[in-house]
Amino acid sequence: MKRKLFVTTALPYANGSFHIGHIMEYIQADIWVRFQRMQGNTVHFVCADDAHGAPIMLKAEAEGVTPQQLVGRIGAERQKYLDGFHLGFDNWHSTDSPENTELSQDIYRKLKAAGLIYTKPVEQFYDPVKGMFLADRYIKGECPKCGAKDQYGDACENCSSVYTPTDLKNAYSTLSGAAPVLKTSEHYFFKLSDPKCVAFLREWTGGDRLQSQVANKAKEWLDGEGDKALGDWDISRDAPYFGIPIPDAPGKYFYVWLDAPVGYLASFKNYCTKKGIDFDGFLADPQTEQIHFIGKDIIYFHTLFWPAMLKFAGYKIPNNVYVHGFITVSGEKMSKSRGTGISPLRYLDIGMNPEWLRYYIAAKLNANVEDLDFNPDDFVARVNSDLVGKFVNIASRCAPFITRRFGGQLIDVELDEPSPSFVASRMKDASKEIAELYSSREYGKALRRIMELADIANRFIDTQKPWELARQQGRETKLHMVCSEGIQAFRFLAIYLAPVLPKMGEAAATFLRVEPFSWSDTQSYLPLGHAIGSYEHLMTRVEEKQLDALFDIPAAAPAKEQKKMTEPSKSGSHSHSPANSPASTPHPTSPGPAAPTAPAETISIDDFAKIDLRVAKIVRAEHVEGADKLLKLTLDIGTEQRTVFAGIKSAYDPATLEGRLAVMVVNLAPRKMKFGLSQGMILAASGDQPGTGGEGQGIYLLAPDSGAQPGMKVK
Repeated sequence: MKRKLFVTTALPYANGSFHIGHIMEYIQADIWVRFQRMQGNTVHFVCADDAHGAPIMLKAEAEGVTPQQLVGRIGAERQKYLDGFHLGFDNWHSTDSPENTELSQDIYRKLKAAGLIYTKPVEQFYDPVKGMFLADRYIKGECPKCGAKDQYGDACENCSSVYTPTDLKNAYSTLSGAAPVLKTSEHYFFKLSDPKCVAFLREWTGGDRLQSQVANKAKEWLDGEGDKALGDWDISRDAPYFGIPIPDAPGKYFYVWLDAPVGYLASFKNYCTKKGIDFDGFLADPQTEQIHFIGKDIIYFHTLFWPAMLKFAGYKIPNNVYVHGFITVSGEKMSKSRGTGISPLRYLDIGMNPEWLRYYIAAKLNANVEDLDFNPDDFVARVNSDLVGKFVNIASRCAPFITRRFGGQLIDVELDEPSPSFVASRMKDASKEIAELYSSREYGKALRRIMELADIANRFIDTQKPWELARQQGRETKLHMVCSEGIQAFRFLAIYLAPVLPKMGEAAATFLRVEPFSWSDTQSYLPLGHAIGSYEHLMTRVEEKQLDALFDIPAAAPAKEQKKMTEPSKSGSHSHSPANSPASTPHPTSPGPAAPTAPAETISIDDFAKIDLRVAKIVRAEHVEGADKLLKLTLDIGTEQRTVFAGIKSAYDPATLEGRLAVMVVNLAPRKMKFGLSQGMILAASGDQPGTGGEGQGIYLLAPDSGAQPGMKVK
């Protein structure tokens, strides 16, 4: 029986562009959807922008636009990402929509009728200047445990203590700077702790809907006692708030996490209206499966609140919630604020093939809740080896002989020495195994199996040596058979890779002169006499310079200033400087003083005060494999250790640096590099010698006087 599927991914918050974590999740879901469609199943694949909440309201206010204008601007950017990475959503909508308002309010009314909504007074901080209640993120003060200043209202970054905003000393609003006051407001709650909710959730989380790791976590929440017991859910916020009004409570709005998941249904309803599909009927059909792909940071909402809301409001409950881990870059956790991550838009803008990334991510994904790491060297090796060296190589070595010598037509394979038909049959026999791996989201295992088959095909071609057969008299028939067998093998591999490489699949189908691939095509061979087209390159290799361009992003500056900003600094060494820039080669032994340079443009004391200079101790200095100019420095700045990649390799032996003091810019934005993350800059002096064409005279690290301690501020 063919499946009827309604598939979603987590809604991105509409206050910023997509990051690589979004793209990873969408690729995972898109591969699964494409495979299901190749199986002949009906799939509706939708998503939307999560458009409500205080952060969007405040950002819009700061930019002088309405929240709707801000959300509209962000939403207008989405399509270039979706098209760029071949993400085949059927519909992309917004939670700030009539459909979401209607559905959210309907769910609320039904939950209230079921006795699961109640109100109670809540005391919280209020900003008397902004005239609004403050979420924890908008409150700062002194840590009640260690006294550290400027700590947020929920946890101290200095001593890691956890507390409530009311525990802070000398608290202030980050929005206005005013001292917040305690104020009481009536809040609306969803009674998640109700015995019937708990009983339902125990049953729902106890089946096969969730991965074992997720089910175990949900069980911990359901079995918690005391202050860890399952609590009720505050679903309201007070005006001013950008959200959906609670229908019977003037001045109250749904908390964004109530209406955000309803956005799945709203987007699907919007799509159904466009396509003439019966929304209610499709969801009411017992055969319909509702599938969600999400990240591990939002499982609490999707495995407790969301299914309980749907259940007791009379809506269809999810059949499966598939959870994935995070993506790291060169071992560093992806963080927008720390500068670790890959810009998907830059990836596309510099011309990198989106299917390289789709393949690499798929090769590292499995059905478990595990993080995956993007390693630049591994990325280059895997793509070039698997896709170009193995898969594409089969067609490029066989197709030209078929088209030039045999009119593009294939021939039956009947040789016995050794039997070439064994190769294509091995490809064909793997169909069920690979289908099961795709279906269970074990993409890494599926691709490993596919590459094992590609190895078999390549070994066959290496053994039969069609390039030698082409030079031998009387070997035309064998040449024809060997190359036909290679094309048959290539076709099976192209079908198996199509969910991951959809554009490659389209190009391969065009080259083979066949209809778009379906999984049923793996049950047969191309017939005798089938004519293929002329072979054209299907994929190029990844080049090192493309990875350099992806990670070495110059700071924003006017066009005429870009060159200056990408050259090594005259006052320090930091990862903003290209590792292999010719100008970064110092000449520490060059004689004579440097020619004086004109002073830079005058700045104010306020400009200088923005630079946070600290004494740093070099606790470790290392060579960087593959880098001609860089040393990797581990710096102690008193409260933490940081990594800086400094272009001083030709001037300093790492062994002589350990234990020395240096001056570090600690509030410089982190810098992504192919070798890792550089988290600051150390200062150095250098100069230009006349007559050397601008070559530096040398690099000399600046050092504090003896007695200075790591972490001391330099003023």
